[in-house]
Amino acid sequence: MLKKHMILHGKVQGVGFRQFTQTEAEKLGIKGWVKNKSDGTVEVKAEGEEKTMNTFIENVRQGHRFSSVENVDISDTDTVEHNGSFSVTF
Repeated sequence: MLKKHMILHGKVQGVGFRQFTQTEAEKLGIKGWVKNKSDGTVEVKAEGEEKTMNTFIENVRQGHRFSSVENVDISDTDTVEHNGSFSVTF
């Protein structure tokens, strides 16, 4: 089980990016959360099997048609707070 912390930079706020991230996570069975940060980035903590986590990371890195992801900072994390689902937090 991989546990990742990600910070996404670029045009990722105000374009439905959090909802896109949640939809991608739910399709793949990824657990965790996504939220906007005050500096204009989006933060994600996610947990899942290696294959699906790699797919999730690639999908989020690509973004969707209204977003433009310029950079993704990814690190391992010890814990991912979730209630068995993937949520948008504020």
